[in-house]
Amino acid sequence: MGTFCSVIKFENLQELKRLCHWGPIIALGVIAICSTMAMIDSVLWYWPLHTTGGSVNFIMLINWTVMILYNYFNAMFVGPGFVPLGWKPEISQDTMYLQYCKVCQAYKAPRSHHCRKCNRCVMKMDHHCPWINNCCGYQNHASFTLFLLLAPLGCIHAAFIFVMTMYTQLYNRLSFGWNTVKIDMSAARRDPLPIVPFGLAAFAATLFALGLALGTTIAVGMLFVIQMKIILRNKTSIESWIEEKAKDRIQYYQLDEVFVFPYDMGSRWRNFKQVFTWSGIPEGDGLEWPVREGCHQYSLTIEQLKQKADKRVRSVRYKVIEDYSGACCPLNKGIKTFFTSPCTEEPRIRLQKGEFVLATRGLRYWLYGDKILDDSFIEGALV
Repeated sequence: MGTFCSVIKFENLQELKRLCHWGPIIALGVIAICSTMAMIDSVLWYWPLHTTGGSVNFIMLINWTVMILYNYFNAMFVGPGFVPLGWKPEISQDTMYLQYCKVCQAYKAPRSHHCRKCNRCVMKMDHHCPWINNCCGYQNHASFTLFLLLAPLGCIHAAFIFVMTMYTQLYNRLSFGWNTVKIDMSAARRDPLPIVPFGLAAFAATLFALGLALGTTIAVGMLFVIQMKIILRNKTSIESWIEEKAKDRIQYYQLDEVFVFPYDMGSRWRNFKQVFTWSGIPEGDGLEWPVREGCHQYSLTIEQLKQKADKRVRSVRYKVIEDYSGACCPLNKGIKTFFTSPCTEEPRIRLQKGEFVLATRGLRYWLYGDKILDDSFIEGALV
């Protein structure tokens, strides 16, 4: 894939500060533990390097690690691409279709949105990802998605190594009784004897790495499926929400119109090529986009302006009926609420019974919006 031919460029050393965040620390920690343990288990106990299969297996493990880290750092440091400060369309009359960002002192280009974490307007913004401590958008969408694909594949390979290592090392150590199963970890009984015995510490480390590998495979694999769905529709997560609100607005007012998403090329393959190219550089310049027949460059931004003017669609007022502490993953609100907690860095708003909130968007168990407090708002996530 052409993405591997691109070169990571650091605008300045300040970009390295992105590593000093809980997201990259955890992500890189998981990669390091799974990769290191898989290589150690392979070389010492499962598939030695002096065999042809062992050598190929070891090379594959290194290959997974390199590709995963390359796409991870590419997504983190190349970044999504930002709308130039002070940007405005070439035709001055087009400004009537665009929103103005006071922070960036520029008009928001089509498909761009302002990120409070990055403090810039991001080209084709999908979301701000805490795991790369950066936004996912126009320039790094392909690298981010490849990372989501390669990480589960590498973890599946590593999990296979962990399972086979424990099986081959413990097979002759298991003794079955009528009501018990015993494992003798005192000494290896294999022939030939390994250079380093597979002791209790090695067993515990392998079991821990197996849990990380399986958890990563499930969690990151689900994220990959979600990303591929929106890529094949040539949408972002934000644009999917805008489309949903557009249909809600039309239905509520019973308007004689049909909202057509302008950037869907009508073919999954053509949509796919908007993100993945052999050159590694996504199509377009991040400011202007090809649109389907019957739409024009500002069809989506015009819909956003309509929604902004429509207070009913823009926000819904709710009265708080139960106290909420503002915890990231509240245990006292039900198991489903706990496990569906949004994986974002947006602040959780502490709420008390009787207060009012304005919800601008929401999931099944969570709402995003503002807390009404003395004619002002506090932005964040609501349970």
